[in-house]
Amino acid sequence: MTVVVVESPAKAKTINKYLGSDYLVLASVGHVRDLARKNGAVDPSKDFAMDWEISNEKQKNIKAISDALSGRDRLILATDPDREGEAISWHLLEVLIKRRSLKKSTKVERVVFYAITKTAITEALKTPREINMPLVQAYLARRALDHLVGFHLSPVLWKKCPGGTKGSAGRVQSPTLRLIVEREMSIESFAPQEYWSISTSFSTGTGQTFDARLVELDNKKIDKMSITNKSESDKAKSVIETSQFRVHSVTSSPKQRQPSAPFRTSTLQQEASRKLSLGAKHSMSIAQKLYETGLITYMRTDGINMAPEAISSTRSVIKNLFGEGYIPSKPRIYKNASKNAQEAHECIRPTNFSNFPDKLVELDETQRKLYQLIWNRTISSQMSNANFEATAVEIKSFENIIGLRATGQVLLFDGFLKVYDEGKDDDKDKEEDYILPKMNEKEDLNLVAVATKQHFTQPPPRYTEATLVKKMEELGIGRPSTYAATVSTIQDREYVRKDKNRLIPEDKGRLVTTFLRSYFNKYIEYDYTADLEKKLDKVSAGEADWKNILTDFWQELSKTISATDDLSFTEALEKLNDFLAPHIFPSKEDGSDARLCQICLNGKLSIRTSRNGSAFIGCSNYPECKYTRALSGGEEAGSLQSPGGTVLGQNDKNETVSLRKGRFGPYLQLGENPTEKENFTPKRTSIPKGMDLGTIDLLKALKLLALPRLVGNHPQDGLPVEAAIGRYGPYLKHGNAFVNLSDPEEVLTIGMNRAVEVISEKTEKGKKFSAARILHKLGAHPENGEISVMSGKYGPYVRWKKINATIPKNISPDHVTIEIALKLLEAKKSKLSSKKTSKKRN
Repeated sequence: MTVVVVESPAKAKTINKYLGSDYLVLASVGHVRDLARKNGAVDPSKDFAMDWEISNEKQKNIKAISDALSGRDRLILATDPDREGEAISWHLLEVLIKRRSLKKSTKVERVVFYAITKTAITEALKTPREINMPLVQAYLARRALDHLVGFHLSPVLWKKCPGGTKGSAGRVQSPTLRLIVEREMSIESFAPQEYWSISTSFSTGTGQTFDARLVELDNKKIDKMSITNKSESDKAKSVIETSQFRVHSVTSSPKQRQPSAPFRTSTLQQEASRKLSLGAKHSMSIAQKLYETGLITYMRTDGINMAPEAISSTRSVIKNLFGEGYIPSKPRIYKNASKNAQEAHECIRPTNFSNFPDKLVELDETQRKLYQLIWNRTISSQMSNANFEATAVEIKSFENIIGLRATGQVLLFDGFLKVYDEGKDDDKDKEEDYILPKMNEKEDLNLVAVATKQHFTQPPPRYTEATLVKKMEELGIGRPSTYAATVSTIQDREYVRKDKNRLIPEDKGRLVTTFLRSYFNKYIEYDYTADLEKKLDKVSAGEADWKNILTDFWQELSKTISATDDLSFTEALEKLNDFLAPHIFPSKEDGSDARLCQICLNGKLSIRTSRNGSAFIGCSNYPECKYTRALSGGEEAGSLQSPGGTVLGQNDKNETVSLRKGRFGPYLQLGENPTEKENFTPKRTSIPKGMDLGTIDLLKALKLLALPRLVGNHPQDGLPVEAAIGRYGPYLKHGNAFVNLSDPEEVLTIGMNRAVEVISEKTEKGKKFSAARILHKLGAHPENGEISVMSGKYGPYVRWKKINATIPKNISPDHVTIEIALKLLEAKKSKLSSKKTSKKRN
């Protein structure tokens, strides 16, 4: 009888179905041992000897495997087909040898399979091999490096870095955190630049309208940033309005889009984040379950190629569901994004394409959605291109000094888009269909309108988990098996918080990153981290000695750590103050010293630490001046956790004003706690969500505590308008009407003109689009029924029977002809039909 060891009980249960009574399948339940959690578990002085330990909960798993080997002479190690799986097999074998659980006659084999199906397992058993020691050595090197960084660099943070008492550094974790912190700092330092765009609306001789944008003025090219103020914009508008125009050229060309490659680990995490709002760790956990139950291939892989039999199955499904036209003449072959020997070779795909997502009733909703995503992506990867017709119309003034351009595209054949379209991280990247009217060269055009619009450049967006993983992959930081764990770790350690799917650095994340940049910059440099990964990949391929890499790394790291022995806490503090000044001491409009204490007026503000190691801003004149505040807007700033909160100062009646954290979030309190003074009830007010706590000083706090505030009397009816904070945030009260304020700062600053505008917008919004209405009727549809142009809640559209087709933004509802309407309706009808067919057959 043969003992087979896999990693998880779920996988063991599935495999038991495929193997006969001659096999006993057991689970190791992950790693059976790990490095001892102590300094010295990796000893550089003893050739990097490692001290491994077995936890109590793992002892029973090892005992079960050891007992099963009694009387059996064959052991098959069938753990996952990657570096971690290889290491688990090696660990287990080492432990069994030490326990003398293996006889001399026991045959030990290693097998790998990339899908848990009967065919894959049967084929794997035919080709056993020995444990791949280069993969194991690559694992050992990574484990040793992580331990050396964690147990030697982290203590420096505890001793030398303000707010770093519970901090930690990591070989991959720290550069990843740096990405988020640097992105936030670039957002904060971003200076918006004003620019203006000019768009025009033209009509053809047949009365059809379209929009065009300015690309040339006075024979000079106009790009996005060419027109920088209203004066230039008005001047350009005036020149355009006094000119006449004709079509200079019309160019139509075919355009194709190819499908995306099948999923690999990083792209699955990105799409699961974009389309299903799943975190990297969550998506991998679900994928693991799908793999263990035999529904998909192995989910930790850099590979994007598919096995020939899988390609054949995919093409067969496409033909049956959509017809011959959706299959390219030749199968699509995708080359692997990585040749790392430690990664599995195939893409992430369904093991059986006849397992349609809607038929898998045993899956819960989230599992089914992720499986649907994998199924759709894989099917689409072997489908035909999507075909478009792209049209560009160049327009010139009669004097040839003004140039405008109109562009459009029409989807001719949906191809792979019938099944799947890759998500985008920026809505501006989305492509839409724009239909231009038919025009000929030298055709005169009528200028209908010229519109100018003011814009400001926008800062780079904060990372989502999807864009962070994408960036890590681009820079070569980490590997597929580490992405989810790394992103999860920096959140678990409260270095980063996730708000509306965006990653925002906490203050202690900034402090740790700034300290590491100041004294250990090399170890959080992106190129250095990526280069180290490449060296470790060479170990996997048997092309480099792992202990040489460890020796070089440790010699440099130990010298750098030793160089900080004489670093004083005060010196580190001042360096952090200087580096973080734009964030924690933003410049004041009047040019006064941003670090000057506003309470005692002669102390200097600085980062300070509380008894529990948390960091906050305090005055140098402490204890005479007790002014403190949080570093920034994070609710979890250490000073908010103390019983007295953050003391901001006192009002003119010597009553203490403090910033505190309560059950329902941060709030301000005027006066002492009831426990500190009998028969006294302090005044409190909540802080609106979205208001930066770091901006709340004594003056702002007193204004918030003084709410509600009379803005004035409404000019139309004379009723008072008040600004206040309520249960649902900041609002305006006008008579019996309550209007929410989207910007929390406006509760303190809003004037009567703005208040009238906000109240009016709310009133009009309530009246507007209460029901769809007919703008005008176009006439009869060829198949019967009438076509109408409608105005609805989300804009104008064309309606025929139960089909509604949105009118593109570049077409005015007043200029929609019956020909345009029929095209729009036909496109919408085709889209609805495709969705219905896809749902039914999937």
